[in-house]
Amino acid sequence: MKQEHVENAAYSVPASLSEPIADYLDFLRLQRGRSENTLRAYAVDLRDLSGFLGSQLHKVRWDRVQIEDLREWLAGMHEAQISRTTIARRISSVKNFFAWAQKNQIINDDPALRLVAPKKERRLPHVLQPSQIDRLLSQNAAEAAASHNVQDANDQKEPKKDQKDFALAARDKVIAELLYASGLRISELVSLDVPDIDFSRRTLRVLGKGNKVRVVPFGLPAQRVLTTWLETYRMVLADEQKSGNALLLGARGGRLNVRQAREVITRALKSLGDTAATGPHALRHTVATHLLDGGADLRAVQEFLGHASLATTQLYTHVSVERLRQSYSQAHPRA
Repeated sequence: MKQEHVENAAYSVPASLSEPIADYLDFLRLQRGRSENTLRAYAVDLRDLSGFLGSQLHKVRWDRVQIEDLREWLAGMHEAQISRTTIARRISSVKNFFAWAQKNQIINDDPALRLVAPKKERRLPHVLQPSQIDRLLSQNAAEAAASHNVQDANDQKEPKKDQKDFALAARDKVIAELLYASGLRISELVSLDVPDIDFSRRTLRVLGKGNKVRVVPFGLPAQRVLTTWLETYRMVLADEQKSGNALLLGARGGRLNVRQAREVITRALKSLGDTAATGPHALRHTVATHLLDGGADLRAVQEFLGHASLATTQLYTHVSVERLRQSYSQAHPRA
């Protein structure tokens, strides 16, 4: 069972340890343009280490830290059964911090240089079958199709609550369609503004990790649900003070947040009843695998997904090969 270093988190970190962390986070934010999610992860990792150093080893200065201290911290994480992926991320955060600290003369020697991270767990992601995708994307078809019968809410004289329910269903369909059609991260999806859509080219302007902008395509089904949402239902949820240019809105009119969007997809996947896939990233895994299964070039998929490293995209080639192996085993007479 995975646990956190609760005792480290409860410890009050002295300024001699916390202030350099704050300066480093400012450096990442202002000079490197790191996202808030990345900054939050760095902060958690470095505060865990500083809490351990202060509470367990009684060290209150970064220039007193030695490689043995870091290895003891690492051993504690292994004992707490923290996943290898999390440990690898924390070590990466710490190594980057110490390199920055040495460059800025906060420390003389870098104790993290010889710290070795465990190999990351490379579990193959769960991928939905095309038939499951079809079912997922048609779940709210009845509600969203109401736009064909409802051209004007006043003409229909439907109760406001019914209109809101239809609007939320139409929005949820946009969420699912765009995640699959364009392989977006959930944070990229909720950050989209209406002007980011180019209907003439059927493309989206996406602000990805590291504030990198890429342009990704979407298909006709996504265009149809987007048009329905923008022409009929967005206005039902919109609020003059809160909505701005946000493409996706919450029930109270503000921009939809990551948690709300994730819940929409988690519920939809769970309702399928025949997949272990969970969360919005499952659709990103799925579209990547389906593109490669269909013969798409690996580097084109890398650009489509916004991966900085081709190695990340290559994970999906393993998924495609595994699917081929399973199909072979099931279908070939001499398998």
